[in-house]
Amino acid sequence: MLKTLGRSVYLTQFEEQRASLSAFAAGGAPVFISLHISEEFDAAYCARVQEMCDFLAAQGWRILADVSEKTVRQFGCADLTALAKRLHLWGLRLDYGFSLEEMRALAQQLPVAVNASTTTPEVARQLAAGGGTVIAMHNFYPRPETGLDPEFLHESTAALQAEGLQVYGFIPGDALLRGPLYKGLPTLEAHRTAAPSAAFVDLAVNYGLDGIFAGDPEVSAREQEYIRHFCTTGELCLPVALRPGYETLYDRTFTCRPDSPKGLVRYQESRLYSCFGSTVQPDNCVERRRRCVTMDNIGYRRYSGEIQLVRADLPADEKVNVIGEVPAEYDLLLDCIKRGKTFRMVKVQ
Repeated sequence: MLKTLGRSVYLTQFEEQRASLSAFAAGGAPVFISLHISEEFDAAYCARVQEMCDFLAAQGWRILADVSEKTVRQFGCADLTALAKRLHLWGLRLDYGFSLEEMRALAQQLPVAVNASTTTPEVARQLAAGGGTVIAMHNFYPRPETGLDPEFLHESTAALQAEGLQVYGFIPGDALLRGPLYKGLPTLEAHRTAAPSAAFVDLAVNYGLDGIFAGDPEVSAREQEYIRHFCTTGELCLPVALRPGYETLYDRTFTCRPDSPKGLVRYQESRLYSCFGSTVQPDNCVERRRRCVTMDNIGYRRYSGEIQLVRADLPADEKVNVIGEVPAEYDLLLDCIKRGKTFRMVKVQ
């Protein structure tokens, strides 16, 4: 299971990020930086990068830096190994201009990340066979409509993992976005407007990624808490706006019944937690759209009080009350709740 959300830090926004980065001890959590963003270059560039990396290392962040051969010249170092030592880098994400032999040699000295979208299974096999730590890392995509398709992400990730490489990717932020487009920095195009926690769980559960970073500078405290809860317990947090009278269902652990059909999540503990028993009266018996939470009323007799999360549009039923709805930005979570897995409904904030 993934242990934490990685962060991305940008030199031009570092001062805006500093407070949240120092809010808690990172404890070895990963952070991604880029050392060849041309618009960041100025006379004080190297000194500013040094100060940023000194800070990140002191806070306990494990720094993975995007580099090129130009980076070595920029800092006046003998080689990338010397640069890594100077800037407290844990690993190097090799952008371009490196041969297979150079990548294998570097991997003997420190972790190396290659481009997951362009590295072939054959190259991955040779890199893995060379020893050391080699990671494949998908890009993030600032321009809308250019992010990866689900099929490509599935296929490329599975192919590289089969050759022995761990695969990383990015999700968008929600509290502070990266310019100049401010349209999120996801790996997968379908995640561009999703809540960070929903994108994180989707990459972990449905794509099997080994490491996940926020591409944008900031993720809200609420979303970070949802991600932390998932990483530490395996339990998914599902934000829901429940109707008045049903709030007692918040913050209780539910299990997706092992026999749930594709179009519904059936709550295994429904009647245990509902406290309504056979007294659920008909109320709000409207169309059951995807993302609706429903409760069977007395029309279903002994099934009264059973709860479902709707994953496929269904017509209205006088025996079924619609008691809440999942916001659109968390839609991805509906397909992350697998049979036999636990989740909890949390109040929409």
